[in-house]
Amino acid sequence: MFHYSGEFVFKAPPSIARARRVLIKPTAGLSSPYPVTTSREMMESLISGIRQISDADILIMDGTPSGAPMAPVYRSLGYDFPRVLTLDVRDITLVEVENPLLKPLAMATFMVPNVILSSDYLISVTPAKAVGGAGRLSIANLLGLMPSLRYGTGTRGGWEELYDLGIDKVLADLYYTIPFDLGIIEATDRFVGKNDLVNGERAPVGKIFIGEPYRTDIEAAQSLGFKLDYIKLIDEARVDLEV
Repeated sequence: MFHYSGEFVFKAPPSIARARRVLIKPTAGLSSPYPVTTSREMMESLISGIRQISDADILIMDGTPSGAPMAPVYRSLGYDFPRVLTLDVRDITLVEVENPLLKPLAMATFMVPNVILSSDYLISVTPAKAVGGAGRLSIANLLGLMPSLRYGTGTRGGWEELYDLGIDKVLADLYYTIPFDLGIIEATDRFVGKNDLVNGERAPVGKIFIGEPYRTDIEAAQSLGFKLDYIKLIDEARVDLEV
């Protein structure tokens, strides 16, 4: 479902009231402001909404494409919220998680930060972005949870190993391996870059999409005119789980 940006107030789902730890994964690996990254205003809205119904620990976690520290990036984006812990993927202990698909599309296992497994509610929140002709929405945002230097060298933008395997296949595998509870797409504006994560064209949209990540990505992509190759792969892989 979507809300008009000017009217949006985050109302936390009732299940968050039972959570002891809520993990928010923004698009925050670069120092550029919205619409390249998740806006501070959106993060404030999420945190405020969670606090209305829960005293759970709130964690924010992301990593940079180059493997550089996140602390300076968090400061540049204004992510300095009280009673909220900001984490850097590169500093977190990794655990190996098995892909539940019988026939993985690209990855049989992933090395992921252990804090994901100890969190009770997972939120992916991202701007409405398309780069190189492909939409990169709430499911694609999960790539930032993979340590970029564990899966690459940072020399070609990070996660080189995963891109070489076919990034849309990797994203479909990630969707099933690390199931997030909520996807939020901040489409006050939309950003379209040719092959650049930072420089591109910005256009007003005035919407916020929110819901289960798969359905939210589809709704947003249809509204924004974005192509999402990983959605087709997710659909194909679902048959594997139903066998």
